[in-house]
Amino acid sequence: METQVNTNEMHASGKMRLNIQRMGRFLSGMVMPNIGAFIAWGLITALFIPTGWLPNENLSKLVGPMIIYLLPILIGYTGGKMIGDLRGGVLGAVATAGVIVGADVPMFLGAMIMGPLGGFVMRKVDDMLKDKVPAGFEMLVNNFSVGIMGAVLAVAAYKVIGPVVLSLNLILKGAVETVVNVGLLPIASLVIEPAKILFLNNALNHGVLGPMGMQQATETGRSIFFLLETNPGPGLGLLLAYYVFAKGMIKQSAPGAIIIHFLGGIHEIYFPYVLMNPLLIIPVIAGGASGVFTFALLGAGLVATPSPGSIFALMAMAPRGGLLAVLAGVLVSTAVTFFLSAPIIKARGYAADEEKLEAAKTQLQGMKGKKTETETAIKLNVAVKKIVFACDAGMGSSAMGASTLRNKLKKQGIHVQVSNDAIENIPEDAQIVITHENLTARAKLAAPQAEHISIQDFIENPVYDLLVERLVEIKEKQQESQVKPIGTEELPVLQKKNILLGQRSVEKMEAIKMAGRLLADSGYVAEEYIDAMIQRENDLSTYIGNGIAIPHGVASGRMQIRKTGISILQFPDGVDFGEGLAYLVVGIAGVGNEHLAILSNLASIMEEDEIAERLKTTEDLEYVYTLFTKK
Repeated sequence: METQVNTNEMHASGKMRLNIQRMGRFLSGMVMPNIGAFIAWGLITALFIPTGWLPNENLSKLVGPMIIYLLPILIGYTGGKMIGDLRGGVLGAVATAGVIVGADVPMFLGAMIMGPLGGFVMRKVDDMLKDKVPAGFEMLVNNFSVGIMGAVLAVAAYKVIGPVVLSLNLILKGAVETVVNVGLLPIASLVIEPAKILFLNNALNHGVLGPMGMQQATETGRSIFFLLETNPGPGLGLLLAYYVFAKGMIKQSAPGAIIIHFLGGIHEIYFPYVLMNPLLIIPVIAGGASGVFTFALLGAGLVATPSPGSIFALMAMAPRGGLLAVLAGVLVSTAVTFFLSAPIIKARGYAADEEKLEAAKTQLQGMKGKKTETETAIKLNVAVKKIVFACDAGMGSSAMGASTLRNKLKKQGIHVQVSNDAIENIPEDAQIVITHENLTARAKLAAPQAEHISIQDFIENPVYDLLVERLVEIKEKQQESQVKPIGTEELPVLQKKNILLGQRSVEKMEAIKMAGRLLADSGYVAEEYIDAMIQRENDLSTYIGNGIAIPHGVASGRMQIRKTGISILQFPDGVDFGEGLAYLVVGIAGVGNEHLAILSNLASIMEEDEIAERLKTTEDLEYVYTLFTKK
């Protein structure tokens, strides 16, 4: 009974967390597509208000109308469109005008209520009128339905919703001022930093902190709320600590992550580094809190949301005379996180492999109750010309993901258009759409013709490698159907001359070259395939256990394969492959699925210890040949 109760509580907790994530992403989705307008307002404010960098009385007149009218109406339109398409967007904008006129403060919260409400009402009205409008009256009914409902919602917003939202704004304002006045704002990092690690950063920033900051900025010319989530200091301090005190691949990955995070503003890059050791959330929280304390102490603030949260965006949005205070807070949070992370990372003593970083990513996926990305099925079987990364605004993480995949495809000689767009703007000719798992449902509605791939992490995702390999296979099949290599039609997969027994032990790379040389000399592969085999071994060991290694090429090397073939070398004294001694080195060059039968035989051999033991020292070439070629 107790187990059942606990299970129910876990389900309820997971459902609540999922609903919170969805709500946060929905709020963020209303702001993110309009972030360019927010930046435009922020630049005009930073430059032309009386305390700006270039004070100008005439141009500063743009500031008020933009924040009072333009930005809330854009939010209302976007929220309505998300639910009720274009007509819902128009109704959401009209309804938002009602709360704007009835208040003397920027009505971002009102827009976030009236926009989606307008979209919902429009969708219900359209459903009610569906198939009931006489032919020839469609335009008349469509226009008047929007007009009538717009008038009703605008009046309701002015008389009812506006005053309620205004009262709520006053309550929130008072609560925030109290927290700030008593110096408790740094405590917000206890919520903000863990929420970021769960990829709620955009929802938190643009759905909650951004609107609060906009209201404060209109009154004081700057707001500290724009710095609470976007401060890159904690992430920078953590990554610097990894670079100084970690080892191997973890250490080597840190500089690239620092550039992407601190200069590019993609904070998601450092989240898996925290999950590698959950204790690191303490230095991150401490760094965030110390940064907030410094910001508050020095009166730091920005004039608008810096998006993405790079150091360049923070500097651009700093008001005149406020840049040093902003940089001081970033520096303090970086130092605190660095020094607190150092002993934790040194005590852990990270080994020189990539698996810990991947394990952290898998851990995050497990926390969400989802399968790992490597289990995602890539079902493509046709030529692909366009891949689209989609998110709420079509920038930030999706832009980074598109860039990463674009570079991987370029290295493999695959010419496919890879772009990043907002979900609402996915092109009709998109064949593959890659989105965060929480946005996939929306993406499928926007692009039902495409194949959809759901991921949780846009940065260095293993799905990208699976996708590249599949596209390489498709390209190979197309080339095979057009041109068949001359002189390789009759080559069997394994020739007896390519079985060498009793070889003297050598270094593993030399053994791999020997296996590749046999394949090249027999016409199975071009010379360049040997380099691809070396690269594969450098990337990931091909030792599979039980004294057997199967060196083969990376995906790009498949272009050098002329015919499926294998070579077998026996080293009675073994070859050190790092993870174990390989007595049998099987070089593989596979076209399509032709080599699967051999791999199946190999799997059977690995299961039979007696056969594997005999293969280490046998001098019977016929025995080896029969073993590997049997059906």
